[in-house]
Parts: sequence; C-alpha cells; structure tokens
Amino acid sequence: MSPLSRREFVAVGVAAGAGLVIGFYLPHKSGSQQEVFSPNAYLRITPDNKVTIVVARSEMGQGVRTALPMILAEELEADWKQIEIEQAGASTLFGDQTTGGSASIRTTWDPMRKAGAAAREMLISAAALTWDVPRSSCTAGNSQIKHGATNRSLSYGELVSKAATLPIPTEVSLKQSKDYKIVGQRLPRVDSPAKVRGEAVFGIDFRMPGMKFAVLSRCPTIGGKVSSFDDKESKKISGVSYVGKIGDSAVAVVADSVWGAMEGRRVLNVTWDDGPNKDFNSATAGNAPANLATEAARLKKTAVLYVAGETAKVAGRNITGMYELPFMAHAPMEPGNCTADYRGTSCELWAPTQVPQDCRDSVATAIGLDPDQVKVNVTLMGGGFGRRLEHDYAVEAALVSKAINGPVKVIWTREDDMRFSTYRPASYHLLSAELDGSGFPLELRHNISAPSISGQKGQPTPGGVDPDLPDEAGPVYGIPNYAITYTMIETPVPLGWMRSVYALQAAFALESFVDELAVAAGKDPLQYRLKLLAKDQDLPYFTTTWKTARMRGVLQLAAEKAGWDKPLPAGHYRGIACFGCFASYMAEVVEITMENDQPRVRRVVAVVDCGQVVNPSILEQQIQGGIVYGLANALRAKITIEKGRVVQGNFDDYAPLRMSETPTVEVYAVSSTDVPTGIGEPSVPPVAPALCNAIYAATKKRIRALPILG
Repeated sequence: MSPLSRREFVAVGVAAGAGLVIGFYLPHKSGSQQEVFSPNAYLRITPDNKVTIVVARSEMGQGVRTALPMILAEELEADWKQIEIEQAGASTLFGDQTTGGSASIRTTWDPMRKAGAAAREMLISAAALTWDVPRSSCTAGNSQIKHGATNRSLSYGELVSKAATLPIPTEVSLKQSKDYKIVGQRLPRVDSPAKVRGEAVFGIDFRMPGMKFAVLSRCPTIGGKVSSFDDKESKKISGVSYVGKIGDSAVAVVADSVWGAMEGRRVLNVTWDDGPNKDFNSATAGNAPANLATEAARLKKTAVLYVAGETAKVAGRNITGMYELPFMAHAPMEPGNCTADYRGTSCELWAPTQVPQDCRDSVATAIGLDPDQVKVNVTLMGGGFGRRLEHDYAVEAALVSKAINGPVKVIWTREDDMRFSTYRPASYHLLSAELDGSGFPLELRHNISAPSISGQKGQPTPGGVDPDLPDEAGPVYGIPNYAITYTMIETPVPLGWMRSVYALQAAFALESFVDELAVAAGKDPLQYRLKLLAKDQDLPYFTTTWKTARMRGVLQLAAEKAGWDKPLPAGHYRGIACFGCFASYMAEVVEITMENDQPRVRRVVAVVDCGQVVNPSILEQQIQGGIVYGLANALRAKITIEKGRVVQGNFDDYAPLRMSETPTVEVYAVSSTDVPTGIGEPSVPPVAPALCNAIYAATKKRIRALPILG
C-alpha cells in the first residue's frame, strides 16, 4: 500500500468508511461463542449489556479515543457509562486508517453516526418483534428500548440475539444537533485515569517475555551508508547478544537492556561512506533566498494555486516583503520505538504509529511476508505531530527481529530522533501588493517556494502542485486581484509532514505582510483586516470554498475577547492574525511584554470556527496544545545542517516551550455549520505572525525570518 497524501486520505477515508457502515456485517459469535451483536466494524454489544466501540484512528493525545466513540454513542442512544473502547490495529475494515491532516473527526463523522444509527434501528426492530408491537411505538435511550404504552423496557444486551438476525438497514435517520445528548458535552477523556495511574501502555512501555532491546548506529550524513564495522568492543559489553548491519545505512546493537545496547553502540567502530551530501550546508542551500529565487527562475516550475482578477494589469503603490522559514523537527516527547516479534511465517508489531496499514505493508515488504501475515497493534503515542506518519522505526524493528529470530524493541534516543528524522521543509515567500490611495490592496501576489514532501516520497504532484497545498495554503481575503503560486524546489534533506505543514509557512508570510500593509496605510491592523473581509464572499480554492464571513466572525470575536479596543497595561503589546486550513477558520491575538530585548508571551486569545464541536474540553486542549507548539516553533525551532549532518541533538539546542514560558491561552469556539471540520492543526499557523506583529508593536522592528530568537 503506497502512503497517501493527507488530502487523498480524506477522500478515500470518507468513501471507504461510509460504505463499510452500511455494507459490512461482522460475525455474531466471539471467541467464547457468546452471542454478540456486531452490525458493523465499529460496534459490538454483548448480552451483559457491554457496548464496545472500536476506534480506528491512533491516539496521540488529541482525544480520538473519546471523541469518536461519542459520535457513535450519540446515534446509538447508548449509556455513556457502559461504553468500552477498543483500539483497532491495521485492518481492511475501516478504509484508510491514517491519523493526520486534522481529519479524524471530519472523515469519520458520517460513518460513525451511521454505524450507531443502524444499530439503534435494528435494536428497535428487535424489541418491536419481541413485544409484537409497531416499531413506531418503541423508543431508544440510555442503552434501552422502551415501549411507552405498556411501560416495558429491554436492555440492549437482552436484544442482541434477535437483533443479530435482522438485516442491516441501508437508510437510517440521523439526529439533529438540537437533540444531541452526548455530542457537545465536556465528557472526561476515557484514557485519562489509566494515564494518571501509570497503567496506560505507550509504545515505549510495551514489554513481552524474552524481549531484547536494540539501538541502531546510523550514518550521520544524510544519504550516507555503512562501509564496514568492527564489533569486538561492543560484544565485550555485558548483555550484548547481536551486532549486525540493518539496511544500507545502519548497524543494530541488541542487548538484554536498553543501557547495554546503548553502551554497545557507544564502543562500536563503524566506517561510513558519507555519500553525495557530505558538503551540504543548509546555510547556503535549501532556504537561502538567493538560491531559491535562482532555482525558481532556472527551473520555471511555478504553479498557480489560486487566482482572482488580473494581477498583471494592476498598478498602484508597490509594497514587497520576503519571508523565510527553516527546516523544523517534530520533536515528540516519546522518541521513535517499535516492538517486533518475527515468527518465520508471521510477524507481530506493537507500534506507536499514525499509519498502521503503512507499517504493515512496509514491514511485509522488508521481511518478505504478505501483508496479511503482519499484525500491527497500535499503542498510545507520546506525541506524534506527523513524525509517526513515517514508519522507519517499525521496519527497523522487524528487520532486527528477523535477524535475531526473536522479539525485540528498537528504541531511538533523543539524539537519534533529532538527527535521523524527517523535517518540515524550509520555505521562502515573496509577497507583493499594489495599494490604492487609501492603502488597501488592489492586487496581492504570494509565491511559495518550498520542496514537496509528497514529491520527495514519490507521490504524484499534478501540475507541479504538492497535494497537501489545497488544504493548507488557501486565500484568506477577497482581494479583487489575488494570486497564490507555488514553486517546487529540490532538497536532499528528508522531509516529513509536521503539524499544520505548509499552513504555518503560508500564514506566517501572509499575515506578517498584511500587518506591514496596515502600517503602510496608517491603519489599525484589526480594522485593516476587517475592511478586507467586509464583503461576504466565497473564495473557491480547489475543492474547498473559503467564506470571508466566517473568517470575519472569528477575527471579530478574538478582538472582542482580547479587549482590542481597550488600552493595555504599560509595557504590554499585542498582535493579531487569522488563517484558515483543514476547512476551519482561526484568529488569534497574542499579548507580550519585552524582557531583555526578548518577547515574553503573556496571553493568547484564540477563536475557532470548526463547525460542530464534539467535545468542548478536548477542543480547548487541542487548541491550547497547538498554540504552545506553535510558539515554540516560532521562537526557537530551527534545524541546521552542516557538511550533510544535522547539528541539533537534544532539547538544549532545540528547546521546547518551558512551563514557566507558557502563556494563558483562552479558547472560544463559534459554529457556522453542523458539520465538524479540522481542529488538530488550525491553531498553529496564526501564532507566529500574531507574535511577530506584537513584537513590531513593541519594537517597530519587523521579523521576516523564523525562528525569532535565531
């Protein structure tokens, strides 16, 4: 199975998921031969009234193990206290199981609703047949079917035997939002108690009898290989049982403990072939403006993403801005790991992965098995941010397990994770505007020059457009003459999808530039934006239509909640920004003080319009987490490469935001539609420009390159 772009996943997942809900029927016998009512792949009900909802997306802190079951339980009319959750492994039953692109809720909303509704209708029919009464006289609620006229009731468990014999309905009625009892409630996360007690199993926690531990020595130069190695010192370390080459670029050291494996690697003598990138330096390539501009002109790869009007025919006061963003690392708290147990004709994995099916298929190819001979168990993840859309650590674990013919856990150290990862691509942005006599743009042009993540991975880039850009770099304002273009460039640096991907880059450039235009016009940054959004317009962009009214709504509420029209305390400054991605609209106000010429973020007010909110508490946590993540990226995140090697290695030189640096984050949601849209990533893009705009308010100095602190 080839990895899909995140946008392709959305389309495939919806189509496959909807078909499964109405067409797939699971066996009604469990392993113990107990009667089970399982009308679709997402749900099982047993005679003891136990309701199990299967979650096909991966939990990495974003709350899907709670939010997705809430959707199904709502239509099922289930008693939430009786719900149990089961994590699905890699399966053909759920369509594409990729967890990414802020897509978990928006792509499974209809399938989960239909799954619950179909089961509800079958249980109602079973009760009506049992009592020999019309279906219309029966109602579902609280995991029971009631007959109002006779005050009789049967639990779902009592009805499973008869319900299992009934045909699955292909057309079901779905509830209206005004009737929701579970969706929209602040229900606690189902996995929080186990995490608090230390019982939750993350990938790095998993153990099994006879398991060994492995770390790998990888070529420090991008694209380099192993020439030779001498393991005699490694094998002197107590507990080291195997040293061997894994692939072309790494040597594995296996031991009875993680420490033993790390010590064995420390004394391992490897001779490396540094390969073609030994002289590559990110300071003079990748995101250097002159080189990007030269590359764009030479290759003539510019593709049009969006166009309105005729930008070439507009003349006015010209303003130009250039913006740069560096390579960035995902840096999740839990580094890469996977446990594999190769058994000759089968292999079982325990993986903290966002792509269980890709893990299965890549592992099968690597060790010479068929995909159905590989079982993937999905564990909890200590953060993902897109890093676990890759599955290199799973392939490594399977190869080592096959080499030693036994179970093994491959663990990456923090330095491994920082230096041998995939990275958010660096990018360069050129914006220009022609202003009218009042300082408002008659024309705006935004060119994005960046490598293509999907293109580097061998996926199609139709018309020279990275397939993720349609979700992540759309228009914000209804400017009469407006063009967004993209120039695909090349880099040897391994690329990966990272939280909000191109949206962070596009938003930083656009919203910084719009602030510059407001200053040039002598106008308040909020009022300037509201003027650009004053007219209700639909802005078609690929398969999405962005609505200026919804963007205006979140911008106005963010300003109101932040007290934009009220004076700030002395020494406080603020900036504002808005952006849309993954079909959601976001506006943020950042308030700062300056300490020793450096910004200290005091408060962030965030407003989102993401349609129907499934769980307000989880939504708030998602946005708060995204803002903290985005602030860390804006302030300090930068991966540099010297002589083909990543320089940064740990949180001392790639520092996250510390608790003492974390601001108050206020979250507000508005809903312009009953359909949910993305929420995991939209809070990230506006943070950097809002912060930089606040810094300008304080210092009158523009920041056009991230990170802010160098």
